[in-house]
Amino acid sequence: MAEVTNELMYELLKTIHQRMDRLENGLGEVKQELVSIRPSMMGMQTDIHNIYGILGRHDERLDRIEKRLELRELAEAQSQYRPE
Repeated sequence: MAEVTNELMYELLKTIHQRMDRLENGLGEVKQELVSIRPSMMGMQTDIHNIYGILGRHDERLDRIEKRLELRELAEAQSQYRPE
């Protein structure tokens, strides 16, 4: 078993320090990517919100159209039923 010396400890600490530097650099890159992705995600969220609003308006219009058609069908059915 190797004897633990100050030189060995120093080399181990140097290696750990280098690895930490690489980790910090990698973490910085990940943070930059997240910052650049955030506006795109917010834009997509806004687009989805707008789509839901448009779909809601279309749904309301379809409901009104269906009600009109039902009223017309009822009126036609009543006008057809005339005992003569």
